[in-house]
Amino acid sequence: MEELKAILSEIRPDIDFDEEKHLIDDGILDSFDIISIVGEVNTAFDVEINVEDLLPENFNSMQAMYDLICKLQDE
Repeated sequence: MEELKAILSEIRPDIDFDEEKHLIDDGILDSFDIISIVGEVNTAFDVEINVEDLLPENFNSMQAMYDLICKLQDE
C-alpha cells in the first residue's frame, strides 16, 4: 500500500489519498491521471490493468486501486 501511495502522491501531490474516497465520482482524478496511474502501477507491481478494469469503482480510492492490484497479482 505504501508503494501505491508513493506513486499516487508523485502523480498528484495535491490530493490526500488517505482521505479521498470518491476520486472519480467527484472529478478529482481525470483521464490523464488515470493513464499515468495505470502505467506506473503496471510497471511497479508487474500487473496488466486492462480496458475492462478501467471502471470508476476501481479508481475511486487508494484502497480500491490496491484491491485491484492484489486481484491482478493473484491471477
